Amino acid sequence: MTPRSDEPRRDASVSRRGSSRAGRDTERGADSGARSGSGLGGISDARAYTPRGRTVRDSPELRRTPGVSGDPGGRSRRTPRTERSADPFRPALQVLDGGRAGAARTARRAVPTGAGRTITPRPVRGGGDVAKPARRRPAEPAGGGTRTAGAPARRPARRPRRPPRLADPHRRLRLGTLLALAMFTTIGIRLVALQVVDAPEYDGGGVGDRLRTVVLPAPRGAIYDRSGAALAHSVEARYVYADPELVDDPARTAAALSPLLGFPASKLTEEMRKRKRPDGRPSNFEYLARGVEVGTAEKIMDLNLKGIGTGRDERREVPGGDLAANLLGFTSQDRVGLEGIEARYDELLRGVNGEREYEVGKGDLAAEIPGGHNKVTPARPGSSLQLTIDRDLQFMVQRILAKRMQEVNGTTGAAVVLDVRTGEVLAQASYPTYDAADWKKYDASDRNDAATSFVVDPGSVHKAIVFGAGLEEGVITPDTAWPTPSGIRKGDQTFRDTHPVQGRKLSVAGMLGFSSNVGTIRVADKLGAEKLYEYQLRFGLGRPTGEGVFGEASGRVLKPSEYSGSTYGSVPIGHSVDVTPLQMAAAYAAIANNGTWVQPHLVREIIGPDGKRKPVPAPQTRQVLRPETAAALRTLLEAPVTIDGGTATQAAIKGYRVAGKTGTGSRVVDGRYAPGEVASFIGMDQADDPRYVIAVFAHTPSGGGGDVSAPAFKEMMEFVLRHYRVPATGTAPPKFVVYPR
Repeated sequence: MTPRSDEPRRDASVSRRGSSRAGRDTERGADSGARSGSGLGGISDARAYTPRGRTVRDSPELRRTPGVSGDPGGRSRRTPRTERSADPFRPALQVLDGGRAGAARTARRAVPTGAGRTITPRPVRGGGDVAKPARRRPAEPAGGGTRTAGAPARRPARRPRRPPRLADPHRRLRLGTLLALAMFTTIGIRLVALQVVDAPEYDGGGVGDRLRTVVLPAPRGAIYDRSGAALAHSVEARYVYADPELVDDPARTAAALSPLLGFPASKLTEEMRKRKRPDGRPSNFEYLARGVEVGTAEKIMDLNLKGIGTGRDERREVPGGDLAANLLGFTSQDRVGLEGIEARYDELLRGVNGEREYEVGKGDLAAEIPGGHNKVTPARPGSSLQLTIDRDLQFMVQRILAKRMQEVNGTTGAAVVLDVRTGEVLAQASYPTYDAADWKKYDASDRNDAATSFVVDPGSVHKAIVFGAGLEEGVITPDTAWPTPSGIRKGDQTFRDTHPVQGRKLSVAGMLGFSSNVGTIRVADKLGAEKLYEYQLRFGLGRPTGEGVFGEASGRVLKPSEYSGSTYGSVPIGHSVDVTPLQMAAAYAAIANNGTWVQPHLVREIIGPDGKRKPVPAPQTRQVLRPETAAALRTLLEAPVTIDGGTATQAAIKGYRVAGKTGTGSRVVDGRYAPGEVASFIGMDQADDPRYVIAVFAHTPSGGGGDVSAPAFKEMMEFVLRHYRVPATGTAPPKFVVYPR
C-alpha cells in the first residue's frame, strides 16, 4: 500500500465541483462504454469517501488502470462505477454522512473498484447494520500478475463484532411500575387501617388517660300519703370524694375530715389509699361520704384539702321518723331500696343515673380543660308514689297500738284499717317500730311489717268464715239453735267451750257471742271439709293478698286430704291455720262489703317525673257470699259486742252498731308455736252500713292480749269515725235470743 505521503495529489485541472452542463455534454459525445476524464462533474460524480476521508478517485491505485490504450499510466481512465452508482444521490449522502450512510443501506454489500478489488463495508460501532468502508489496499497489477515481492499480503476481512445485547427497556418499565403500585397500595391500605379501623383504639388510648367520670345521681321519687303529704322524699345534699392520686398526706387529710363526716379517721385513710381500677388504670375517684348536708360540705371545701372535692347528691328523708316506717322501709347509702315499699317499688322510684365525662390535665394542671372533651348524660328522675295511707290516721293507730302493747309487755302487734268498698289500706301499723332515718341502730326484727309478716293461728276470728259458709250453703240459718254440750271429741282430742252452757239449747247468735267451739265444730261438720276449704280460699287465705309490701307471707291452710282425726275440730276454730293480720282483715272486709272480696292495696297513683298521674290497675275482686248472706252474718257478728257476757263488749261504741269477733290464737315461728298467746279483734264500724274494718293482733307472752285487741279497736275506730265524720245510722242493734226454747 502506497504511503499516505507518497499519494499523488489531485489533478489541478479537475474541478472540485462538477458542472452539470459539462457532464451532460460529455455524455452526449462519449462512447457507450467510456467516459472522458475532463468531463467529470455534477452530483453524480460526487466522490465516495473512504473511512480515512479520501475519495476513491484520489487514490493512485484506483485511478490507474493498466493496459488501457491511450493511458499508459492508467491515469486518464476513471474507475468504473459499480451498481451503487444507479442512485445518483448516494455519493452525496455518503459525503454528508462521512461514508457511513451508504454502508448502512447496503447492509454489508461488496463494493467493486476499478482495479478488480472490492471494498467490504464494516459495521459502525453502535450503529446497527451500518457497515464501515473496508481499509484501502494497494491495487494489484492488471491481468492478475504475481504479487510484487515485499508487498503486504491481503488480510482476510474481519467479521464484524456484534454489539452487546441490551435489556428490554419496556420490560424494566413495566416491572418498576408494578413495584411502585404495590408499594403505594400497601401504604394506602395501612393508612386506611390506621385512620378508620384502628383510629378509635389509638384515640381512646390517649384520651382515656385524661378523662374523669362523675356520676350524676338520678333524683329518687318521693312517697306521699293520700293527701299529698310526703312520707319519704329526697332532699339536696352533697357527696364528698377523694382523688387518691392527688392526696399528698392521707392520714392528715383523714384527721381533718373525720369530725365533719362522722367517720373514723382510719376508715377515711383507707378510702384515700391509692389503688387500681379493674381496667388497670389508677383510681381517681373514691366516695368518702354520701348525703352530706350542704353546710357541712361547704365547711369541708373551706379546708382546701388537696385531692378532696364535693358534688351534688341527695339524701333520703323521712319526715315522720317512725311514722309508717315498717311499711315504707328504707334505702341504702346509694339510695337503693332495701326494705318495705322502698324495696318493692325500687325500680320505679330509683330512676336512671346519669354521668358527666370530662377531660383534665396532669400534675399541677389537674383540673378540667376548658373547651376539652365534655360529655354529659342527663339523669332520668324516678317516679313518685301516692299511697292510700292517711298520715293522720296512721299516726293515731300507731300510737294507740304502741301504748296498749307497752301496758301488757307485748312483743309483736299489728293493726290494719281498710276501706271496705275500695280495698284501700288507710293505716297499717306495727309494733315495735323504728326510725327509718337511722335504721342501722335497730334490730332486723324491729323493722318487720307485722301486718304482712306476722303469721299466727287466727283463733276464734276464723269462726266468722265457718258461719258465713254455713249460711251460704244453707246448713244453718240465723234462727238455728241446738243443744250444745260443753265439749266435743275429734280424733284423740276433746275440744271444750270457754263459756260452757251445759248442754242447753244455744242459738247461732249465742254461739258467736260466746265464741262456742263446740257449736262452730258442729257447723263445720254439717258443711264438710271440702266446702270449708273452698270458702277459706274464697276469703283469701293461703296466699298473699298482693297488697304491695315486699316479702308478704302467704300463710297456709290444710287441704282435706291432709286432715287427721283432730284436724276436723281444730281447723274450724282457727287452729292448724296460718294467716296474717292483713288476710283476716280482708276477709272481714268482704263480709262488710256485701260479700265481695276486694284486694287490699297500698298504691293509689303513680306520679311520673313530668308530674303526670297514672292510676294503678284496679284491684282484684270476687264474690264470696251473697249480699243477703253477708248482711245476715254482719247482724250475727253484733252479738259478741251487744249480748251480756259477750266476748267483745269492750269494743262497743255508743251510737254505732259495731260488729266484730274476738280471737285467741298462737304465734307461729319457724313452723312452731311460740310461748304466749295472740289476742285479736276484727270489727266494722256499723253492721247495717259498714265503711271501715279494723283488725288488731297482739302477741303477749304472759297473756292479757284481750286487754289489747278490743280496747285498742275501740279507740282506733272512734278516731276513724271522727276523722272521716261518719254519721251513725240511727238504727238500734237487734235483741238476740241466746237460749231459745
